[in-house]
Amino acid sequence: MIRILARAVLSLLANAVALVVAALLLSKVSLSVGGFVIAVVVFTVTAIVVEPLLRQTAVRNAPAILGSTALIATLISLIVTVIVWVIAMVARLFLPLLVFKQILADDRSPNARA
Repeated sequence: MIRILARAVLSLLANAVALVVAALLLSKVSLSVGGFVIAVVVFTVTAIVVEPLLRQTAVRNAPAILGSTALIATLISLIVTVIVWVIAMVARLFLPLLVFKQILADDRSPNARA
């Protein structure tokens, strides 16, 4: 249990440092506090869950893949991050229409201004 917790903390710190360094080195990358926290959590959870599964599979089936489990876990983290980003973007576009549909309908009705 302590080993898993220590690995989780180290992964969390490593992902946080990596995101900050990426933001500093890449001019088009910007970080907000919320985005930073979400990205760090997504990368960390993916690394903690996916990497051991990949490692077990590699040990049993393909020892040559064993060294690339961290790379594959990072790729999966990136894919998950893009999926979360796309879903959040679509939600930001359409949720106001769904949530405020009645208010917008009332505002457009002819009796609303009277």
